[in-house]
Amino acid sequence: MGTISKDFSYSEFERSETAARRGIVNVIATARVRDSIQALVINVLQPLRTALGVPMPVNSGYRCPELNEAVGGVPTSQHVKGEAADIATAMPIRMARKAVELGLPFDQMGLYPDFVHISHKLGGPQRGHVFYSKDYKGERL
Repeated sequence: MGTISKDFSYSEFERSETAARRGIVNVIATARVRDSIQALVINVLQPLRTALGVPMPVNSGYRCPELNEAVGGVPTSQHVKGEAADIATAMPIRMARKAVELGLPFDQMGLYPDFVHISHKLGGPQRGHVFYSKDYKGERL
């Protein structure tokens, strides 16, 4: 599909070590999923990447239903809709603070020890909900 923005491409959202290992074909198959990923990148991820000035590797982006099940995701996961990405970071609190400071329109933002889960609903509304994984022991907003 190609490039979404200066720093993000659709292939990043399809890439999955679990899918590769298990032979799961994890491709964006609908315009709705493609549009959801594009909205997440344009409205949240690219502005955050630009403001932070650091790479933001996508650990987990789009998940087809088979991949979502393989990784233990809930059937209603926003990853299946193309509305969520898990972004690798050594400083989850820094990324979270910047997203809030910029007033970015996120639906959910979850802090984990080494990544931040960020979602954006295509067409909104965005809840701006922040949560912390049970394994996250760092600072909170």
